[in-house]
Amino acid sequence: MANIVMQPCDAGVIEFKAAAAPCAKASGLWVLAATILGSSMVFIDGTVVNVALPALQANLDATVMDVQWVVEAYALFLAALLLVGGSLGDRFGRRRIFCIGVVLFALASAWCGFAPTIRQLTLARAVQGVGGALLVPGSLAIISASFGEERRGRAIGTWSGFTAITTAIGPVMGGWLVEHVSWRAVFFINLPLAAVVLALALRYVPESRDEAEQGGLDWWGAALATTSLGAIVYGLIESSRLGFKDPLVLGTLLVGIMAAGLFLLVEKRKRNPMLPLVLFRSQDFSGANLLTLFLYTALAGALFFLPLNLIQVQGYTATAAGAASLPFVLIMFSLSRWSGGLVKRYGARLPLVIGPAIAALGYVLFMRPGVGGSYWTTFFPAVVVLGLGMALSVAPLTTTVMNAVGRNRAGVASGINNAVSRTAGLLAIAALGLVMLHTFNRSLDRRWSGLALTPETRRAMDQERVKLAGAQVPGNLEPELRATLKRAIDESFVTGFRRVMTVAAALALLSTLVAWRWIQGKATAQG
Repeated sequence: MANIVMQPCDAGVIEFKAAAAPCAKASGLWVLAATILGSSMVFIDGTVVNVALPALQANLDATVMDVQWVVEAYALFLAALLLVGGSLGDRFGRRRIFCIGVVLFALASAWCGFAPTIRQLTLARAVQGVGGALLVPGSLAIISASFGEERRGRAIGTWSGFTAITTAIGPVMGGWLVEHVSWRAVFFINLPLAAVVLALALRYVPESRDEAEQGGLDWWGAALATTSLGAIVYGLIESSRLGFKDPLVLGTLLVGIMAAGLFLLVEKRKRNPMLPLVLFRSQDFSGANLLTLFLYTALAGALFFLPLNLIQVQGYTATAAGAASLPFVLIMFSLSRWSGGLVKRYGARLPLVIGPAIAALGYVLFMRPGVGGSYWTTFFPAVVVLGLGMALSVAPLTTTVMNAVGRNRAGVASGINNAVSRTAGLLAIAALGLVMLHTFNRSLDRRWSGLALTPETRRAMDQERVKLAGAQVPGNLEPELRATLKRAIDESFVTGFRRVMTVAAALALLSTLVAWRWIQGKATAQG
């Protein structure tokens, strides 16, 4: 098979030659550097903001629903437009769309940093999501177009490992910035990263596109996907405040479901759909995306509530809460490249059966801690086991998706898989947030039932309960009663946290079943 060689090293085109020249190998390293750093900006902002949520709640007087929308606005447009981003890259040039996404993401990050209100911050986060939707699918598509099949697995494994480490280091940096500077500084760290990515992309990344792609973009599909996801997420989040019987909640959920059905109908009939349903005829492609949906729903729910638990219940500083994920970082970094090579040696099925099963055990371990205790005996074992499970899963999963389609469809395949993972996170925070809030409220009512609270105190606490563990106990109460109420809040949050982790463990086990039943990826070499 011919290797892809970039001639010259700084050229913006791809030429095919029989053997790789030294400058092509060097350029390949810079291609990886640009795509890793670019994707890392998007992934960092998917995790680093979680560490800043308690500070956002306090400084902007935000409810849990408000901070959910800070996360969800970003995830919504990222998930809904990833397919458009992949198609744009395939049609108009992957490097060009990648660079446009980097610029838009950087500008939106600056807006987030300067946002004076929770509403403006939410809007800026939505624009960030649009930028991320342009650059993320381009990252993997650029890698697939720049590396031959025999090197692609390890290249994707390297991308997975380094994006994982930068993603997980993000909360550590973000925690330090929240604690010592401001939550606003969390968004400004994207600006120097974006400058480096642009310089590398313009200098070393070759331009590539799908020459067979013709026709206009599927804007109807994009509009329907955004409407569907937005309506469903809005209905789920607002149901925690209004209840499922409220006409607004029922109406938005119905609109979301109808828009989803119409989206599939449009995509089936459209000549150039952004979601080519024909790709799902591949059992590997379908199975990998279903596995992605389950596995990343579990992960997103865990990563959203873990910092809230550590900071608001366990009393960690923002820096310590971010550092709590460092074992996850090191394991992902150390093992992801190796796990990418497992596909070549053993096929995709085995690691994708074992990895999610180990992740499920990690979620079970997260159910053990109560209030207090040493990190090393409470959260550390769970973080380590979850890291092992995800390290075994991520690179083989991504490689399976990319190998299930032709190279000319790399952009749209990457977009679909990333859209599925982002949709999983979007729905996880809305749905698992609902699980958390209802469990928290039931537990809190039970714990308060035996307390002699005045009507004024109960009204004050009822207004605060929408902040979950961030609820503030009135300062005019007796110290003993204040301590009792705070303890009840903390223990109720832990009860909800355990319920969320129970759901996460079940979803991880479903991922294992999907891999066993659907994934048929074969080994390409032995030994």
